[in-house]
Amino acid sequence: MERRWWTLIAIAMGVFMLLIDVTIVNVALPDIGRDLESSFSDLEWVVNAYSLMLAASLLVAGSLADLVGRRRVFVGGLVVFCLASLGCGLAGTPLVLNLLRGVQGIGGGMMFATSLALIAQAFHGPDRGIAFGVMGAVTGAAVAVGPLLGGLLTDGLGWEWIFFVNLPIGAIAGFLTLTKVSESRDPHPAGIDWIGAVLFSVALFLGIFGLVRGNAEGWGSTQIVGCLAGSVVLLVLFVLVELRREHPLFDLRLLRKPTFVGASMVAFCMSASLFSIFLYLTLYLQGVLDYGPLEAGLRFLPITGLMLLVGPIAGRLSAIVPVRALLGAGLLLVGVGLLLMRGVEPTSGWTVLVVGFVVAGIGSGLVNPPLASTAIGVVEPRRSGMASGINSTFRQVGIASGVAALGAVFQHHVHDELAAAAAGAPGAAGDPERIDQLAAAVTAGQTDRALQAIPSLSAEQLERLRDLADATFVSGLNTLFLITAIVALVGAAGAALLIRRQDFVVSQGAPAPPAAD
Repeated sequence: MERRWWTLIAIAMGVFMLLIDVTIVNVALPDIGRDLESSFSDLEWVVNAYSLMLAASLLVAGSLADLVGRRRVFVGGLVVFCLASLGCGLAGTPLVLNLLRGVQGIGGGMMFATSLALIAQAFHGPDRGIAFGVMGAVTGAAVAVGPLLGGLLTDGLGWEWIFFVNLPIGAIAGFLTLTKVSESRDPHPAGIDWIGAVLFSVALFLGIFGLVRGNAEGWGSTQIVGCLAGSVVLLVLFVLVELRREHPLFDLRLLRKPTFVGASMVAFCMSASLFSIFLYLTLYLQGVLDYGPLEAGLRFLPITGLMLLVGPIAGRLSAIVPVRALLGAGLLLVGVGLLLMRGVEPTSGWTVLVVGFVVAGIGSGLVNPPLASTAIGVVEPRRSGMASGINSTFRQVGIASGVAALGAVFQHHVHDELAAAAAGAPGAAGDPERIDQLAAAVTAGQTDRALQAIPSLSAEQLERLRDLADATFVSGLNTLFLITAIVALVGAAGAALLIRRQDFVVSQGAPAPPAAD
């Protein structure tokens, strides 16, 4: 086999591994919560720590690769990712797990930032399009099989194996990269914008931390107000610094093109809507409907399977159908799908979600392939790496901020409804402190454990409280469906209004850009 195809295999394995870790953990979260006695915010951080550090490290890793070599940074990312995966599987506390998930995200960012550049170096002419098409399929497959693979591993071997499985994959990918992939670097590197990197990373962390801890600490507390205000101030400073730098981490001039803004908006809204609600759907399937990890993973197939099936079709359609139409229609379908999921009742079975799952899955499949080509299609080739990195950053920030913001709304809604309904409950069940504990358990999908800890309740009273807990969870979930649907519809409007054909760049000898109008 030619060396370039080995390059594609090595890079695809690494990218598949880092992307699947965005979704593979979802169906394992209830098991992680029980084994490590995790709170709801702990479970949020299992998702957020990874997405947050992946977003924060992408652009820095790309600049570092220009300096020291892209293959070297990719292999370094593999090593960091695999060592962190080993640590995640061995973690005995939520804090250790979440810290190592952050380290995993850094390793993932190092791989993701260099993957397309290494493939572009190895492939030329028509074969480059084939290679990028394969990478698009890998991206779709990673999202699609994540919940199912997570369920298989968690049910069969334990939640630790969703992390341990990365070790053999990473070892093979590392060997192939070192032996089959050629090194490359920018002959005229611009250096690393460390000031911009620090400002951006700290601003993201403070904002997400404030959203995750807001309910627990109080939204008016000095800590939370300080975190949220600090995040805004640092983001403003980041913009001012980037505008003055000759070689910025984030070239804000790209935002002068409406199409690039539209593509970034679509990336953020897709992640902040459909992908962010996966956590809460998982807790519903396992915590309320009592499905096991594998059973929950199988029930996500109407979404994830259709993402995988529709993705290649959308890739072909992008050559003849306006990109604006594909992206707008895709997010519109996601929004409609989320609205169709709304209306779940405490007595509903999971099939009430199927129609919404199908519609949202088709919509997501329409968005992903043309989104990548749109982000890099509006810049000249030498800036495509930064454009791709910024679009990927918006995706990961969308997941992290979406999960955190939805969690804040969900916790508040469940606590208030549960407190109002259980205030007159008998004995310890009506105690305000006990209600706080029960609300925290309900949001984390650990209702049964909390109910068993309430003393002096009859079987009938326990059953009544369980029904009440399920009702408040479902009510909160319906609120999240509405919020995420609005986010998706805003993204659809952004695609329709901002993406324009005249913004696309056609370099000499290059194929025509995808249709935009």
